[in-house]
Amino acid sequence: MGRQVRRAFKYRFYPTGEQAAELSRTFGCVRLVYNKALEERTRAWRDEKRRISYALSSAALTQWKKTEELAFLSEVSCVPLQQALRHLQTAFTNFFAKRAAYPRFKSRKRSRASAEYTRSAFTWREGRLTLAKMAVPLDIRWSRPLPEGAEPSTVTVSRDGAGRWFVSLLCQDTITAAPATDAAVGVDAGITSLVTLSTGEKIANPRHERRDRARLAKAQRELSRKTSGSVNRDKARRRLARVHARIADRRRDFLHKLSTRLVRENQTVVIEDLTVANLLKNHRLARAISDTAWAQLCSMLEYKCAWYGRDLVVVDRWFPSSKLCGTCRMVRERLPLDVREWTCECGSVHDRDVNAARNIRAAGLAVSACGDGVRPQRESSRTGGRR
Repeated sequence: MGRQVRRAFKYRFYPTGEQAAELSRTFGCVRLVYNKALEERTRAWRDEKRRISYALSSAALTQWKKTEELAFLSEVSCVPLQQALRHLQTAFTNFFAKRAAYPRFKSRKRSRASAEYTRSAFTWREGRLTLAKMAVPLDIRWSRPLPEGAEPSTVTVSRDGAGRWFVSLLCQDTITAAPATDAAVGVDAGITSLVTLSTGEKIANPRHERRDRARLAKAQRELSRKTSGSVNRDKARRRLARVHARIADRRRDFLHKLSTRLVRENQTVVIEDLTVANLLKNHRLARAISDTAWAQLCSMLEYKCAWYGRDLVVVDRWFPSSKLCGTCRMVRERLPLDVREWTCECGSVHDRDVNAARNIRAAGLAVSACGDGVRPQRESSRTGGRR
């Protein structure tokens, strides 16, 4: 039996000159409305200790359009502007719930330009998408088909730093659960090996950023030589953005294939609760850790397990998976990062990563069976004795 989910399908498209100009104006207006509403909400709280709701921001937007200096806001579709206010409201909701930091202003240079259209602001007819204020449909490259009979409920148009245009269609989709299996796997993240599985298999780290580091450095040097604000600097910035986009695309493709394989082959996937933000504070390893994209892999595993009826178990970050002997269950007091193989007092010789993956799998299965959390054995860690 299939499961109904809301799923986004992203495609690249090539706008005409008129469409590109209209979308660029829309992006600018969306950014302006978001920043102006954020500034007003910040000022109201700082000076008057007063919170401004979405309804008040929407009413303020109507008044802004009536002023002479902001009359141009009426020239673009009103739906993306209202959606920008809704996104700001969501950002504040997450902030007050302590799920996110305080909302930041959108930068013309650093923020990804995007605009969201709801059903009233686009036309979907016979597989052709026409946005509001446009006379002709978008020239979309359909790299994969939409679900049969799918009707987009929301359309998001974006332009990345490399100047590429994308459209994301949010549709209702039916996903069939994968065939049941008894297999379970523990996954240990690393740098030399991107992941090590409890089966003993090590999947090498492709090091996408490292492979293109020379090309990246050359593009950065060329950018630094250009005069600030010049046309040549903008061209150099786009060349640099294309290198970054190439790295990100290859990394994302690899992680999608890896996560899909793990979910397809195993009923239970066990991972560690990694705090990547804290790991990045190690400046010697920060660049290598960023290149691995562990957080992105965990996110993919999370939603794919939910889609296909698999179990994702997350082991506590303090669980001593590497220092715990998988044979006698003794915990070593110290195990430096440069020690890749170690011998326990019981005589067992362990590969650091394989042993960690197997311990993670065992701990995850214990959590699934008992429903209890996995915490470190602190007394054993201090004394080095058996549990």
